[in-house]
Amino acid sequence: MKSAIITAIVESIFASDCYPDKADMKCYAAALVAKHPCLTEDGPGTGYDGWLVSLWFKVGNYRTKLRKAGHAEVSVNKKKADSEEGMKFRLKKARRAEVNFLPPHAEGQSDESLDDLRSQMMKETEKKTFDAKFIKETMDVTFSLRRREVIEIQPLVQVLRDRWPALFFKDEICREFFRITQIDLMTSFRSSLARFTPALLKYYRKKKESAGSELTTLLAPLDDQVADIADLRERVALEGLPLVLKEDNGCLFRKCFDTDAEETYTKGVKIGILSVVEDDGVAARRSLPNVVNIAVILEETVVLDDINDLPSAVGYLFGLLYACNMEYPKGLNYTFEVIQKVFLELDAQNCSARAMSLRRKIFEFLR
Repeated sequence: MKSAIITAIVESIFASDCYPDKADMKCYAAALVAKHPCLTEDGPGTGYDGWLVSLWFKVGNYRTKLRKAGHAEVSVNKKKADSEEGMKFRLKKARRAEVNFLPPHAEGQSDESLDDLRSQMMKETEKKTFDAKFIKETMDVTFSLRRREVIEIQPLVQVLRDRWPALFFKDEICREFFRITQIDLMTSFRSSLARFTPALLKYYRKKKESAGSELTTLLAPLDDQVADIADLRERVALEGLPLVLKEDNGCLFRKCFDTDAEETYTKGVKIGILSVVEDDGVAARRSLPNVVNIAVILEETVVLDDINDLPSAVGYLFGLLYACNMEYPKGLNYTFEVIQKVFLELDAQNCSARAMSLRRKIFEFLR
């Protein structure tokens, strides 16, 4: 009976996560004895220590069985021989709370059949007026093939864009994020931003003397602006994140005039958001110039433009990082960690000390 119970629990775990951590496993074992008190173990301890050990061994054995059966998400992490370093793991497992990190193909589908659908979808996207319903349905069906390419081949963004142009459509960025995490990207991000903005601005004002002149300059327009104050407050809340986290604000948020050459501001930029402002002489150099366009840059290429506001650009950029399985850039790691774990609550229990400190401050000012 114990074996049957352990097997049933592990099968349920693997339906959503092939790599549960220690905290997750403790929750599962504790939930078991809470739901069924008759299974509580006698003696000192938590009452579920033995169940926890059994679950750990069963998870490892179950993963081995899936690997032998060719399950994609666990097969990609198998040990691989290396002539210089011996046996080692290829670390490609989910690390940012992805629910569907590397799913298997749907029943009846193969690499060849899915690639045929991809080719049809490419031709459809080239049309001036394409079938949005067909694009959406095909992107859903080909998700497993696309993820395998992204995870195993790790193509350059431009190559991925050439093969999967629909992946860089605004709607599809949000859908792809949902396929990976089961979270509505823009709704969750914008609602959290609206909730946290007042607390963040209070914290920024408290920190502006110690944080330096950049934060003071960033906050200054809030005292003069009357129209569109809500949009400005959210923009300042986002632009201030790298500053209070002691990272480089200029690496992420960039500005140029509409008369400047694009390549001047994209060269050498791996990840960034470019705000294009109107160059009308003196007015263009005011603290709040007229923004005519906002674009997302990945690997020196503008992959998305015509974005209406900065919060939306940050949301789309974050969605693309998941869709392309890109690492957070050095120098901005804490900024994106806060967006992931505080704003979107993905793997929120494993915050770094710096991100956790900011999270505490936010909730202190929300009271």
